[in-house]
Amino acid sequence: MVNQWMSLLGLANRARKIISGEELAVKEIRGGRAKLVLLSEDASANTKKKITDKCNSYHVPIKMVEDRYKLGQAIGKDARVVVALLDDGFAKKLLTLLD
Repeated sequence: MVNQWMSLLGLANRARKIISGEELAVKEIRGGRAKLVLLSEDASANTKKKITDKCNSYHVPIKMVEDRYKLGQAIGKDARVVVALLDDGFAKKLLTLLD
């Protein structure tokens, strides 16, 4: 059973409203374009800290998801540790689904 948030993330991906990967996500957070960041529970401690700190200093909401495979699967890619949403609408809806 695919989670609702995964379907929505897939939709956001097809609409080209997301970016995945640690470096790209950090760039979008810094640039103020990231509206929400999804981080996998199994990310390395280093990555978790880096992304969490960035999100906190730029006031970007951050949500944890089960694992990197779920995150990757949702956007039709291999394992992904970090995904940033660049669209307000998708970000708000995902926040409600992930609460």
